[in-house]
Amino acid sequence: MYLPVIQQLRGNLRRRASSTKHDSMGGSTGASGSSSAKGTTKSSGESTSSKGGFPGGRTSTGGEPSEVPLSSSSSISLGKSSAIAYGYGGGDFIVIPEGQLFAGRSAGGGTRDQIFGSRTYGSGYPGITGYGVSGRGFPFWFWPVVWSDAAAEIQPYLNGSEYGNANNTIRFGGPLMEATFISNSSSPNTTFHVLSDNSTVTSLIQSIDANCSHYLSSSSSSSPLPFNVSSANAPQPQQAVQYYRASSVVLTLDGYNNSAIFSSNANVTDSPLPSNMDTNLSVCLNQTIALAVPLVNGDFPSSSVAPPVASAAVLGVLVSFLLLPF
Repeated sequence: MYLPVIQQLRGNLRRRASSTKHDSMGGSTGASGSSSAKGTTKSSGESTSSKGGFPGGRTSTGGEPSEVPLSSSSSISLGKSSAIAYGYGGGDFIVIPEGQLFAGRSAGGGTRDQIFGSRTYGSGYPGITGYGVSGRGFPFWFWPVVWSDAAAEIQPYLNGSEYGNANNTIRFGGPLMEATFISNSSSPNTTFHVLSDNSTVTSLIQSIDANCSHYLSSSSSSSPLPFNVSSANAPQPQQAVQYYRASSVVLTLDGYNNSAIFSSNANVTDSPLPSNMDTNLSVCLNQTIALAVPLVNGDFPSSSVAPPVASAAVLGVLVSFLLLPF
């Protein structure tokens, strides 16, 4: 099947590849630790999940690498003052030293072609499967999102309390924030939310506005808002349609209710997405997050802007995800 957006995406990345050579396409995953188990027979959470991406759609996903400041104390203490939108990531992982938060866990090494998770909390960790985020390392440096205590009481693997609450200012990239992206064409309106740290959401608003404005209502976010877990209108874990970057970014869809999230049956499948959602917008959001979400580059000083995402290997992985439905 011919998809114009994939052809355009392929051309954009190949042009970048021809002008920039990245000298480190490997790197350790930097993910370690255990995870909470929901069941004994079903496991999910690989960054190579076949659920990454949306079918169809037409959009532009161009963008140039840009520096994204990281002002939280946890990032500064580890020598990371910035991430790169459209950057590649990678580099060697470290073991967080004694005296630092999460001492003994690994951090770093994750690359852009490893960022996709699934609809499961705890997915998107390179080389790791299973539910939940307890005891894990930080392959992309950023901490996983956290949900409400009420959700964790129903389903224990949703407990992310070891990372603090949503307004924890020492979180890598700042406290949890959200942005709302509303379709300008579907009926009823399709409304997505992006939830992540302040630095990431601020950057993604700019990237999404640049790439997806043709599909967005003027009511969509122009700046991030604090994530209030107690609000009746806050994104919920059962509304998650895609986790990225070791569950540190999640895309949610209003009106979607994935009953598998709270099921005690480990073999239950995810609920289908609404048939009337705006597919053009969903494709654009997923592609833009996949290509633009800030990553900490391991091969270049944190104070410099790294070369763009580029390589046949990265292109192949991203295109394979973007051609598949959730």
